[in-house]
Amino acid sequence: MNQRGILLHIAGLWMLSSLDASGKLLVMAGVPVLMVAWVRYAVHTVLMTAVVLPTRGRAIFNTRSLPRQMVRGLMMILTTVLFFSVLGRLPLAEGTAMNFLAPLFLMAMAPWLLHEPHRLHRWLGVAAGFAGMLIVVRPGAQLDPVGVGLGLLSALCFALFQVATRRVAHDDPLTTNYYGGLFGTIALTLALPWFWQAPDLPGWQWALLLSTGLSGFLGHWLQIAAFRRSPATLLAPFSYLQIASAAALGWLVFGQLPGPTSWIGIGLICLAGLGVVVAEARMRRTV
Repeated sequence: MNQRGILLHIAGLWMLSSLDASGKLLVMAGVPVLMVAWVRYAVHTVLMTAVVLPTRGRAIFNTRSLPRQMVRGLMMILTTVLFFSVLGRLPLAEGTAMNFLAPLFLMAMAPWLLHEPHRLHRWLGVAAGFAGMLIVVRPGAQLDPVGVGLGLLSALCFALFQVATRRVAHDDPLTTNYYGGLFGTIALTLALPWFWQAPDLPGWQWALLLSTGLSGFLGHWLQIAAFRRSPATLLAPFSYLQIASAAALGWLVFGQLPGPTSWIGIGLICLAGLGVVVAEARMRRTV
């Protein structure tokens, strides 16, 4: 059962990396970021409605706190829009690596936002992660400084999104996933008149645009299935394999690969996160 959960988790990560690669291609082709995000959420919501609503019925809307679900949906929109903006300016692997600072930001903010105790290993992980980030964005790395700034902001928003997700942990994961897509669709639809622009795209790019909703839906669906079969502490270390999928797709699709020094920084970010995951798991076993 655990092995199946791990495989589902890895498959979900590859699917989400393909979503990121599609978003990067579309933004580079001139499609507005907000339009990419709108299509991604709209198709996701349609698929969720078609697949989940017939089996769950009105129960899918049952939540203990609709305002908290709305806050989570808002953070989800911000994270998506910012990350697509990052991918328009940075290579896929480096952009993904910067997003992995989010768990470290979360650990740093946990004592104040989640009322969790201060722990030395968390602060050491945050410091090591920042050191890795500084290596990735070092002078001479030729990364767009605006993209780097957006990358840090995206990671911070992703950390706040994870905080918001923890605060709705009492709800069914499918309910939370459905509300996230629904609120994203509603909010971006209301803003549609301000950013709508019918891009002049060939047929395959229109297909790619629509596929963002499918890949997002499948990626999150696989993640939910994985966490149902295996404990989060077992799956957490495998999350860092998304760096590998991002690097592979960055090379295959865009011909971009991080240099040796950048790989050192990316590796340090991953090791920082993994170290904290291992330390947290050991603490839980001793409690």
